[in-house]
Amino acid sequence: MKLDSKIFDRIRVKPDKDRLEEDIYPTCQFPGCDRPGTHRAPQGRDREGMFFNFCVDHVREYNKSYNYFSGMSDDAVRAYQKDSLTGHRPTWKMGVNRQAADGPDGFDPRATGRQRAHARQNAEHVSRARKLLALEKRSFDVLNLPGEARGDEIKARYKELVKLHHPDANGGDRSSEDRLREIIQAYNVLKKAGFC
Repeated sequence: MKLDSKIFDRIRVKPDKDRLEEDIYPTCQFPGCDRPGTHRAPQGRDREGMFFNFCVDHVREYNKSYNYFSGMSDDAVRAYQKDSLTGHRPTWKMGVNRQAADGPDGFDPRATGRQRAHARQNAEHVSRARKLLALEKRSFDVLNLPGEARGDEIKARYKELVKLHHPDANGGDRSSEDRLREIIQAYNVLKKAGFC
């Protein structure tokens, strides 16, 4: 068995890091360098997906001097930047490409959506009443109001019942004090729930 073999080096507890990198990575592609090429650098425009393998020092040097637009005229650079706004996909002004708007079979896929939108806009708005919670229903019952009552109607009923059951209005009689407390609590519940 050779003590200097690559296999023996990998099964050591602490393998030699430099030697492992030489085995895993190809050599640096910079002229005159024989270190492992641990970093990839793009080869340039029109060679997307192709990379150089450089060591750390040479990839830093390459990145400092890298220019994607080298060899392109100013007009070509401006055109590339303008096309990049739309992801290099073709675009048209509104109403110019009627064939694309109608679809390949001549049917406008948005027509039904437009019809529904017009129908919704012209239809009368019917608001659905939300389902009352048990506490809200009980509060309406305490105030002797239907569940559809809102805003001013609730406030007016509250004021009427408070004036009726308040001890000052009854000549100091405290017999309806519990009823007054229920009315105030019911109003507060409805107020917090957003009914008034």
